[in-house]
Amino acid sequence: MDLPQAPSGFKILMFPWLAHGHIIPYLELSKRLLSRNNFHFYICSTAINISSIESFIKGNNLGDSIEAVELKLEPSVQLPPPYHTTKNLPLHLIPTLLKAFQTTRSSFSDIVDTLNPDLIIYDLFQPWAPKLAASRGIPAVHFYIAGAATRSYGYHLHNNYFPELQLNDYEKMSLGEKIKLINAVFEEGETFSDNLELSTEVVLLKTSWSFEGKYINYFSDSCNKKILPTGPLVTDANSSSDENSDILQWLSKKDHHSTVYISFGSEYFLSGEEVEAIAKGLELCEVNFIWVLRFPLGEETKTIEETLPLGFLERVKERGVVTGWAPQAKILQHPGIGAFLSHCGWSSIMESMYFGVPIIGMPMKAIMLIDANMLVGCGVSLRIPRKDNEGYIGEDIATVMSDVIFGKSGERLRRRAEELSEKMRMEEVEEMDIVANQLWKICLENRP
Repeated sequence: MDLPQAPSGFKILMFPWLAHGHIIPYLELSKRLLSRNNFHFYICSTAINISSIESFIKGNNLGDSIEAVELKLEPSVQLPPPYHTTKNLPLHLIPTLLKAFQTTRSSFSDIVDTLNPDLIIYDLFQPWAPKLAASRGIPAVHFYIAGAATRSYGYHLHNNYFPELQLNDYEKMSLGEKIKLINAVFEEGETFSDNLELSTEVVLLKTSWSFEGKYINYFSDSCNKKILPTGPLVTDANSSSDENSDILQWLSKKDHHSTVYISFGSEYFLSGEEVEAIAKGLELCEVNFIWVLRFPLGEETKTIEETLPLGFLERVKERGVVTGWAPQAKILQHPGIGAFLSHCGWSSIMESMYFGVPIIGMPMKAIMLIDANMLVGCGVSLRIPRKDNEGYIGEDIATVMSDVIFGKSGERLRRRAEELSEKMRMEEVEEMDIVANQLWKICLENRP
């Protein structure tokens, strides 16, 4: 493997999971660290993700400091190369990709031996990565791209330390099944806990003290590691050139805080029943809205019109936009937005809090349920009710949206979200300085 050598300074190999929502935080962390210390970064991922990584590098003029390195994942009938990423991947293939990811050990080992980095920063689904690093005498630091509440939950599950995070029996069972499913793809003796235990001195979390301070402290005490928040790592909205977007022009004609932004991230795809429930809720409550509706690979021929209830677009044309893509950061910082109806994915939460927008929680997966509860406890969200394994219903969606946009609850939530936004912005520079200094110290202490 012929890879370029870094200039003087420390070489750091970043190893995120094969998801857009993981890769971008690793790139953002790299970019911010570069402004503080003489690091050189290598971002390791599969071929299908390399183009977006290189686009980020080029867009931020970081070609001399960050390089993409291809991780080899053998194609199969189930997982041809376009499926070597979670972006747009059908949900039923996520476990298959996770299992295939475990076979990249040999490829990753070759990359490590070729680069001989001073530090490896690794993600959640490869507990073997820090073991490999240790066998080469290379320090490794775990960077978890979600928050402290979800990590704390596992430690206090049996003693109810944070009542606001508690799940009902059905939700606990769902979370337990997911954890068992993931642990089953690891080799015997490997578990999630290895990521923490093998991390050198510190663990990095994509969060802020002002947002999750009590959870950070609890998590640190529980795992006996120094937990360092990186800050929200929100991409600069001003770096994109969509000021003249039709959506933004449409939004500018709406009253302040009158519009709900609706998006479920790049990796969750609504079922037909969920689409119908949201559409019904929007018709019942009559809020303005921008709805991002995406489809997985293999369903690109679907159209928004045929997916939505018959006549829906015509009935809401004066107060709603449904689109396959929208400039999310630009929209969230627009004064016309009053709330973000979200699945409570962590990157969406961080963006919403950073721009001071309250969240209407519609969590779809187990970990998101924990974060949705945390947001309610934090005073920045209302959660749409749901009974066990039953789906969401339009009437409940309408009630919560109406309360947040038209009711007093919305005013309270927005004040709290704006307060948190101000604190997060004040803290982020200092938080990144601390992370940069700690990583530099680890590299310096381990250099021969």
